Amino acid sequence: MSESTNQFIKPLTCKTNESGHLEIGGCDLIELAKDFGTPLYVLDEYTIREICRDYKKAFSSYKNVKLMFASKALCTMATTALIASEGFGFDVVSGGEIYTVHNSGVDMSSVLFNGNNKSVDELILALDTGVGRFSVDNFLELSLLNELAKSKNKIADILLRITPGIECHTHEYIQTGHLDSKFGFDLTQIDEAVDLILGRYSNLNLHGIHAHIGSQIFETQVYHDEIEILVKELVRINEKYGLNLNEINIGGGLGVKYTEKDFPPSVYDIADVIITSLENSIAKYGIEPPTIFLEPGRSIVSNAGVTLYTLGSSKQVPKGKYYFAVDGGMSDNARPSMYKAEYSAQIANKPEEESLQNVTIAGRFCESGDILIPRIKLPEIEEGDILCVFNTGAYNYSMASNYNRVEKPAMVLVNNSQFDMIVRRESLSDLISHDIIPDRLRKNV
Repeated sequence: MSESTNQFIKPLTCKTNESGHLEIGGCDLIELAKDFGTPLYVLDEYTIREICRDYKKAFSSYKNVKLMFASKALCTMATTALIASEGFGFDVVSGGEIYTVHNSGVDMSSVLFNGNNKSVDELILALDTGVGRFSVDNFLELSLLNELAKSKNKIADILLRITPGIECHTHEYIQTGHLDSKFGFDLTQIDEAVDLILGRYSNLNLHGIHAHIGSQIFETQVYHDEIEILVKELVRINEKYGLNLNEINIGGGLGVKYTEKDFPPSVYDIADVIITSLENSIAKYGIEPPTIFLEPGRSIVSNAGVTLYTLGSSKQVPKGKYYFAVDGGMSDNARPSMYKAEYSAQIANKPEEESLQNVTIAGRFCESGDILIPRIKLPEIEEGDILCVFNTGAYNYSMASNYNRVEKPAMVLVNNSQFDMIVRRESLSDLISHDIIPDRLRKNV
């Protein structure tokens, strides 16, 4: 099978330039750090476009495929416009993501709204902006969505999200397809949901079913198992109710290579399993080929992104670790503290120097658990060196916070030696822009 972009740690354009610095997209990372400050998210446009094209090529032999970017991985107006230009739709999970995607100029009929506790305001926004599909997660949402659609004289096109009972070998917090999950209808609840849609909820139009089995998946068999379960269930529903449901959303979840010990399958590997499983099921049940929705997120943007930090203070623990601190940490990358996520890194201003020093890269925040990289070999570090942490395009910006009242970083998009700021750095005034001191407190200040 062919390699695909998710199997590389670094952006495809990453190299050492004539100045002896790392560059991405033809842009010197040291110069970007000087111009925009650190921490700084840097995103490579070429790498994003290449993985999008990998997906389209890998699934090209199956004509009924809808590729939807899982916006939760990275949602900005610029990245949305970029990924839309490659022909992708969007999976959104909040009003904020709907608003961002809509204001990026996306055709909202290519958007699917997912989530286990959608608010009334979010459902109204989705209806008003013309979201193409609602993945309905529970009985309360069925009722709410029908009521809201009826009040607007609209029909909401829906999928039922189900839990297929598949556990993938990934972190327990990012497993979503197993039976003990907060997401979706249990298989035993599907008929009750269909009965309600057909009998009482006349403003809902059911098209098919949806399942998502997890994230950072390195197995391929789980996709085969998922297809088997979903097609069988679709056929059962159609036969029992005399319907012609023809849409199956299998979620996303393909893993990426954060460190050298990671070996994710390629897009072509999972496409072969999914398409073969679909073809076998189509032949087995004698059905028309269903439309398949696929929702890659992490694998589209993760290794396109890096984060630049300035190295500062250090501490040698007697007979222990050698700590070096950066000017960021858990507020711009929560994944190590949440998931024990591991990363690779280089010193961007001396990437070719021999790595002889075992160090621990610590964040700046007031938490002992704020450790970005527990153990890594790097060249001799000096204060002011620029650390480039790879594969930070997915979930780092999405999960960023203002912990310790620290401003969120800027984000820069690079391509063909051109750089554009696509998210500006927050200012101190941004931090207090929503704060209000009640009058009864002001008189005491």
